Amino acid sequence: MENDKSATAAFTGHRDYDGRCDEALKGAIHDLYNEGYRTFMSGMAVGFDLAAAEAVLSLRNELPGIRLACIIPFEGQEQRFGDNDAERFRRITGAADDIVTLSDRYTPYAYARRNDFLADNSSAVIAYCSGRRSGTEYTVRRASRQSSRIINLYGEQQSSFDF
Repeated sequence: MENDKSATAAFTGHRDYDGRCDEALKGAIHDLYNEGYRTFMSGMAVGFDLAAAEAVLSLRNELPGIRLACIIPFEGQEQRFGDNDAERFRRITGAADDIVTLSDRYTPYAYARRNDFLADNSSAVIAYCSGRRSGTEYTVRRASRQSSRIINLYGEQQSSFDF
């Protein structure tokens, strides 16, 4: 995957995401696109990551040149999903512009390595982060320490959670 970090945004969010901010998600993608962002990376986890990837794909006709990069922590990740999410995963990866698989098998550090990749290869992060200790919170903090722009769509919590 060729990567211009200054034009690349990443998604990170909780697995219990229920679609409550889908319109705000599309709005954030639009805003970053209008600022010159063209590549959007999804870590392809159940919940917010899959929803964000689907949002990018749904905007392709409207936003010329937008690209989706799927950052998969290990080969066969989707085999750990339920049937519906595994099908979503396959549909998304089938339509993606880039697929980066970081390991050929699961390891205890697979998800952390994926989170580091997302934070280290982007200059903006669109998050759905409650602030509770999690991989999402870790990714947001790592990106924030690198001076990445953080857009948190979590709602009321965003004003009280200091990255």
